[in-house]
Amino acid sequence: MAGRRFEVEVGPVAHGGHCVARVEDRVVFVRHALPGERVVLEITEGTEGDKFWRGDAVEVLAPSPDRVAAPCPYAGPGLCGGCDFQHVGVPAQRALKADVVREQLRRLARLDVTVEAVPGDQDGLRWRTRQRYVPLPDGGRGMRKHRSHDVIPVEECLLEAPGGPSYEVRGRSFEVADGGFWQVHPGAPEALVGAVLDALDPKPGESALDLYAGVGLFSRFLSEAVGPTGRVLAVEGDAAASALAERNCPGITAVPGDVGSVLAAGLPGAWGHADLVVLDPPRVGAKRAVVEQVVARGPRAVAYVACDPSALARDVAIFAEHGYRLASLRAFDLFPMTHHVECVAKFERS
Repeated sequence: MAGRRFEVEVGPVAHGGHCVARVEDRVVFVRHALPGERVVLEITEGTEGDKFWRGDAVEVLAPSPDRVAAPCPYAGPGLCGGCDFQHVGVPAQRALKADVVREQLRRLARLDVTVEAVPGDQDGLRWRTRQRYVPLPDGGRGMRKHRSHDVIPVEECLLEAPGGPSYEVRGRSFEVADGGFWQVHPGAPEALVGAVLDALDPKPGESALDLYAGVGLFSRFLSEAVGPTGRVLAVEGDAAASALAERNCPGITAVPGDVGSVLAAGLPGAWGHADLVVLDPPRVGAKRAVVEQVVARGPRAVAYVACDPSALARDVAIFAEHGYRLASLRAFDLFPMTHHVECVAKFERS
């Protein structure tokens, strides 16, 4: 089917940076389109036997009022696959992401969702403080096409920030290893720390678990909030990052190792209970084994930092099975021009 073209009316946005259309009663996930548009789509992946196809909108017959000219010359069908929404005005991008989050959670919670802008980008551009290019044989550089190893030459990516990352948050400096994880949007650390602290409202003397702790971004501020009579334990799978967390966060206890395995094996000291828990898992989410270990410790509040709304939705259901409801949700536009959205969810006992 690849290469065939069809005229279609575009349906709603879907998780993954595309919209839904139908051709011959078959779902097609269409990139470079907007809900309500009439477009000519070209099939890029799919055979007669597949349940769904993928395609690109290669001609726009009736554009949405939210459509704009892509600021990047490498954005569009058959070009760089790094961005999903260069053809969408920035406020409309955030509305689309909010629609995706609401759709993922609609069977689990009725929450109003607004995707919040975060200071540090320039109208959705110049926010990537770490950027990777593909080196080309002629000494140039390139970017990969969507779902492909093919590379197109580029002069620059407009998402690339003019400076590197700052490892200072709220007047506190953090040490990060070369190539170690740190949020790429310059406004992300401040936004996430604020959202987590607002959700947990830590009190002096409380105990807090920071799971998937990285170099201790949340541990540092939790430790300051619970004070000398409280305690913070950080668990991180990367041993180098765990060692840095202990250096970045005086007074905490850092345990290296897979979060699920560490929790299942038992934590040092009296950690059968924790008042507060921060979860900041990778894109696949925390999953059942970790969620069940968290709720077994009876926290009064859990702050869950999620970079994938579908994984979050799965874990919301697991928390609900164990008597923890989704009490609030904030969403942040930490990845403008792409479909990615970061959420901070608060769970508390029903």
